[in-house]
Amino acid sequence: MSAESPGQNEHYVRVLKRRFRDWRGQRPFWAGLFTLLGGIPIAYFPYASLNLGQMTVSMATTGGAGALIIGVLLVTLGLTMWFHHIVRVFAGVAAILLALISIPVANFGGFVFGFLFALVGGALSISWAPGEPAEPESDAAQPPARAAGGHSEAPPVPGRPYPDTVSTTKKPIHSEGGGSSAG
Repeated sequence: MSAESPGQNEHYVRVLKRRFRDWRGQRPFWAGLFTLLGGIPIAYFPYASLNLGQMTVSMATTGGAGALIIGVLLVTLGLTMWFHHIVRVFAGVAAILLALISIPVANFGGFVFGFLFALVGGALSISWAPGEPAEPESDAAQPPARAAGGHSEAPPVPGRPYPDTVSTTKKPIHSEGGGSSAG
């Protein structure tokens, strides 16, 4: 390739990072990540065993199956937030409820780590909203025109323009019943 050829000028890692950033911006990424990370300790700790020399400490409880179900459901909800973000509110509410249920069922919610991660992930999922598409910047580059009185024709903040005069209602307001009284 020569310097004049129209080949790809960007490194493939930069292109992959930009694609990932765009993908991440179109869905509740952090909500899904926190929910997924909350499900792992909830499902893992009831089945974990710790070896201390010749002694094995097992944390198996009677709620082991329930903890496994809660953990797998939280991981599934985290992946749902990533790949099917339309149901983000349902997934967030379900993640919060499963995190609350994991406190008595799964060793205090995965020793509080899984509980907190799932709770934060569910809250982030409920509060996430898709962004508005960007408007072209050609209109924003030109300042608004000034009128003869020194005031601009456009309102200083975006929204509906308000008239300079106070509008009056069609019906007068009476002291016996207000302006919306019948008759």
